[in-house]
Amino acid sequence: MIVVTGGAGFIGSAIVWALNLRGLDDIIIADDLGTSDKWKNLRGLQFKEIITKDALVAMFGYDNDETLEMDEDEVLDDIGHAESNLGIEAIIHMGACSDTTERDAGYLLDNNYGYSKFLAINAVRRGIRFIYASSAATYGDGSLGYDDNEDELEKLRPLNMYGYSKQLFDVWAKREGLFDIIAGLKFSNVFGPNEYHKAGMRSMVVQAFEQIQERGTIRLFKSYLDDYADGEQMRDFVYIKDAVAMVLFFLDNPEVCGIYNVGAGKARTWNDLANAAFDALGKKPRIEYIDMPDQLINQYQYFTELKMDKIINAGYARPSTSLEDGIADYVKNYLVGGDYLDALDPGAISIS
Repeated sequence: MIVVTGGAGFIGSAIVWALNLRGLDDIIIADDLGTSDKWKNLRGLQFKEIITKDALVAMFGYDNDETLEMDEDEVLDDIGHAESNLGIEAIIHMGACSDTTERDAGYLLDNNYGYSKFLAINAVRRGIRFIYASSAATYGDGSLGYDDNEDELEKLRPLNMYGYSKQLFDVWAKREGLFDIIAGLKFSNVFGPNEYHKAGMRSMVVQAFEQIQERGTIRLFKSYLDDYADGEQMRDFVYIKDAVAMVLFFLDNPEVCGIYNVGAGKARTWNDLANAAFDALGKKPRIEYIDMPDQLINQYQYFTELKMDKIINAGYARPSTSLEDGIADYVKNYLVGGDYLDALDPGAISIS
């Protein structure tokens, strides 16, 4: 049995989709659906059960108020000593608040840091493979580079509280010596089907598609640095099908542990993204450049390009999908028809 936290969310539901394509459906999804539309991501997917975060905590014999009161000094002493793994082979922990503009630090600490610690402790105690989502937001302004080197973790300075909450867990896991037995994945700018519920946090690809359909133009932020022309700010965009293929690599290879980047390894501009979206729809590019909101100016990343040598050296060999091919697959096979990832349809770009 595999537990996927955040399994109704963007990356989590895509992981369930990928597991289904392997013929696996002994899956427990742990997620709180709330009032959003992310429940739609589950239609067509096969899984054993969907439970809440609190119910998952209860599976390990605790109530939610106890998750931050565990004796962390005993983590390593207890590895593999618990009486049972509860039939769980792996916990793929994607559940988190991923809103980079969230200002409630207490909420982020509880949800992204405390809950992650609880799951990691219980996984290693019971000999359960633990794979979790970190974030490229931990790299901050990129002045220290984008190298997934555990030795450099403490030097990183995230630009927002979301990134800091992820950084706190990474540093805690390193301090406890857990990177010998768990895997943390620093996701870059992921785009693709099943992100529709994320409102303002959806990728620019789906927003670009909607803008083209509504007004025939795409709006991009102006640049506030002389080194970058408008729309020439750069990101490491990774297609969701590549991202989940990397996650499954860590599931298949439990001996591969530590912190790893999950990206394309090649920076592309926002103008490239916009042009690819227009091309996928067979339309001539029309781009407008607009002012950036004040709250973003001082925490905006102008360049991200994740180093991918580490995962490649660990044995991951799948070629990265180009930005153009990923956008074409997303637009033509999902956005135009309004389709979600479906266990019965691998789509034009397979993950095998």
